[in-house]
Amino acid sequence: MTIAPALDPAAMRRLTSLLRIAHHIPGRVRLKLNVAAVGEMTEIIAVAKNFGRSFENAPGIRSVSVNPAALSCVVEYDPGRIPPAEWEALVKGAPSMVAALLAGAAA
Repeated sequence: MTIAPALDPAAMRRLTSLLRIAHHIPGRVRLKLNVAAVGEMTEIIAVAKNFGRSFENAPGIRSVSVNPAALSCVVEYDPGRIPPAEWEALVKGAPSMVAALLAGAAA
């Protein structure tokens, strides 16, 4: 089992403010990073990898695949445990079950 370093709440808020949903069907969501400044990319990619590692053992998450070159992340999840609308709440920065799962998994 891999233990991910904690993803602090400020880093998570910053990351989620840069996310958008590129594609979503219940059970699978592709999140893309909108990185405006190239200088930010190294920092943001490191945070995104930590985001993926933090999710690996979260309840309801089946798999996480982070693609730094494409600035995307595919999350396969159990829609019976995580309602699909929660992903939209996450990228809008609203309180969501997904954010709570991520915070709990990183703790």
